[in-house]
Formats: sequence, structure tokens, C-alpha cells
Amino acid sequence: MQIQQTIEDKLKAQFSPLHIEVVNESHMHNVPPGSESHFRVVLVSDIFAGKPLVQRHRAVNHSLDDELKGQVHALALHAMTPEEWFAKGGEAPESPPCLGGGKS
Repeated sequence: MQIQQTIEDKLKAQFSPLHIEVVNESHMHNVPPGSESHFRVVLVSDIFAGKPLVQRHRAVNHSLDDELKGQVHALALHAMTPEEWFAKGGEAPESPPCLGGGKS
């Protein structure tokens, strides 16, 4: 199974999200073609209500512990409640271009 799909499946099971996006951004970095090492995740869940951002990120990182210890090098994470998501117009920031690893 591809890492992208594994991440999505684990987050769906753990957080029952209203909205989820798991985007492989590895192509934006200095990695071999076909890599699955850099991801952007937008996760909208009621589970995040009343929790500060650091607790939300820790919960996601805990769910993806095996992936983060393995092939996943970077995770751009946007963890929001439904209210926060709707207040932002259903949008999350895009990742900036990579400037490291020979891509500058």
C-alpha cells in the first residue's frame, strides 16, 4: 500500500474527519522521482475542539508514528475544527516552495 493512502486511512480511522486532504508534495523537493517523503495534510475534525495546536499536532504525529519514523521526512499539517475550517472559507495555506537540498 502506498504511504499516502496509509496516512489517509489512519487519519480517517483516528479522527473521523469532516474534511481530509493528504497531498504528496515530494516532487517539490530534491528527492528521487516517485518518492513519498513529503506530505501536506489538511485535517478537519470535531476531535480538535478545545485543544491547542500543539496537542492537535501531537495527536496526528502519534497516529502516524510508524510513517514518521520511516520514509516520511516532512509533514505540513493543518489541523482545524469545523468552525475554524468554515471561518477560513474551506481553505488551508499552500506549502511554500522548497529552497533546500539543491532546489534553490
